[in-house]
Amino acid sequence: MRIAIAGAGPAGLHLAALLRARRPAAEIRVFEQNPEGATFGFGVVFSDRALDFLAIDDPGLHAALTARLESWQAITLNHPDGQVVIDGIGFTAVPRLDLLRLLTERVRALGVAPAFGTRIGPAELAGYDLVVAADGVNSALRAAGDFGTEIRELTNRFAWFGTTRRFDTLTQTFRRTALGAFNAHHYRYAPGMSTFIVECDAATFEQAGFASMDAEATRATLEEIFAPELAGHPLVSNRSVWRRFPVLRNARWHDGRTVLIGDALRTAHFSIGSGTRLAFEDAIALAKALDAQWGDVPAALAAFEAARRPIVETLTAAADASAAWYEDFAEHMRLAPIDFALSYIQRSGRVDLDRLARIAPAFVARVRAERPELTA
Repeated sequence: MRIAIAGAGPAGLHLAALLRARRPAAEIRVFEQNPEGATFGFGVVFSDRALDFLAIDDPGLHAALTARLESWQAITLNHPDGQVVIDGIGFTAVPRLDLLRLLTERVRALGVAPAFGTRIGPAELAGYDLVVAADGVNSALRAAGDFGTEIRELTNRFAWFGTTRRFDTLTQTFRRTALGAFNAHHYRYAPGMSTFIVECDAATFEQAGFASMDAEATRATLEEIFAPELAGHPLVSNRSVWRRFPVLRNARWHDGRTVLIGDALRTAHFSIGSGTRLAFEDAIALAKALDAQWGDVPAALAAFEAARRPIVETLTAAADASAAWYEDFAEHMRLAPIDFALSYIQRSGRVDLDRLARIAPAFVARVRAERPELTA
């Protein structure tokens, strides 16, 4: 078979490696429109068990990746009226550029050389048996097909920065200011670097005048707002412009010989830290389906969707619930710190108090002390 993969992100590169390992005689090409090493963002975060599946499906990648991870076992919520720590909620993080380098090195070692700085169209794809659109939320291949695509943007704005300030846990800082309400998601992804995502609602964005600010003025304003957290450290920019999160869904996952994976298929709000995990799992599921139905592309793509769709829909439902909570975070800030923390940790609908008592006993003990009526 001849297989073309558009996109040298986690989904495309991982799929190329898996297919090469399973079917070494296949012709596999990876095309990426951006130069090598060009990436948006800073760190990639995972829940602490999110990569367990890699230990089974790709132990070599799992070992290489875990050696680079920063890890911690708590969430810190900085509410305007007090701090709450939720113990037992583990996360890991890795530099996004390191992750992409690792994946690129793996496919090259397997004999697949990604073509960076290469845009592809119908002429370049002629003759391929399978075309995999792993080219992200703005997928050109998806736009050229018939997938029943729906995209809506959330109303909040967010900007993705880094900082040299090291944070011990995944931290959420919520701040009331004269300009409006702000939230920062911050966590370390390397010994001396942290991700620092700033979010605000539409009213705050308008009142603060961000639409008319240049990048430097925006960065300076946010450094002032979050000065206590940054402790003299600067915000570092990397295409750190204001965005609205796109919620992307597709009624059909494949059209003819073209199939969608990763963010080209669907997005999951960054607040649940599952986007890269979903990309890896898409690649694993598609590789298994193709291997089992080798040479029969329609059957393989149907099997891929049948196996994967229920899992994806469960995770995207949780992501949508989390995103809806953040859309109203300014209202949630009116709650007392402990009630706010409960609202936060239960926002996706997947964590009840009994389960929380098993994984976060110190936090639940505080809940019981401050809100005994909830556990009577």
